[in-house]
Amino acid sequence: MATASAVHILVKTEEEAVKLKEKLAKGADFALLAKKHSICPSGKRGGDLGEFRRGQMVKAFDQVVFTKSLYKVHGPVKTQFGFHLIKILYRNK
Repeated sequence: MATASAVHILVKTEEEAVKLKEKLAKGADFALLAKKHSICPSGKRGGDLGEFRRGQMVKAFDQVVFTKSLYKVHGPVKTQFGFHLIKILYRNK
């Protein structure tokens, strides 16, 4: 079973996600932004979701984590929870 680990920042609006992604592109610390802005409980851990299996996350999130390149910030990715910025730390097939 494929597994992965990722960090993410979850916000309510696409506009907020875009602004945070711009800050990240300029070198802002992902964990600090997650702690300050993420509305997900994982924000307290710098957005760390730990390891999870394919299918454990909502479809749009899963699609990014299991297909996109590692170590880059992807998004905004819209789900029923809001807009995510996702950074994939590792993936096993």
